[in-house]
Amino acid sequence: MLTDPIADMLTRIRNAHMALHTEVNIPRSKMKVALATILKQEGYIDEVSVDERNIAVKLKYIDGKSAIAGLKRISTPGRRVYVNSREIPKVQNGLGICILSTSSGVLDGNTALEKKVGGELLCEIW
Repeated sequence: MLTDPIADMLTRIRNAHMALHTEVNIPRSKMKVALATILKQEGYIDEVSVDERNIAVKLKYIDGKSAIAGLKRISTPGRRVYVNSREIPKVQNGLGICILSTSSGVLDGNTALEKKVGGELLCEIW
């Protein structure tokens, strides 16, 4: 049994990019679907398709290089990291995004700043 499914999702995406795969399958949950949707909206992945058991993520490459340079899990099951709306970090001086779990749902850092909500800082992507 997995203790950290979000870290597993990020690791699957990282490993698939390193192996130059075009697609990766991830076990489905509401949180992972929300994360994948944000990654698609921000342009880090090409396509997300959800069936009853899996999420199929089509990876994006630009000139043979991965669109995602790095993925980092911030809040873990053993160490939760919470931020308020004034403490939301800028990732790579604004070139990356952070993803938060807020009372308004799973949001990227810019949307959370606009709505002025804080929450659990899940991960950073650049």
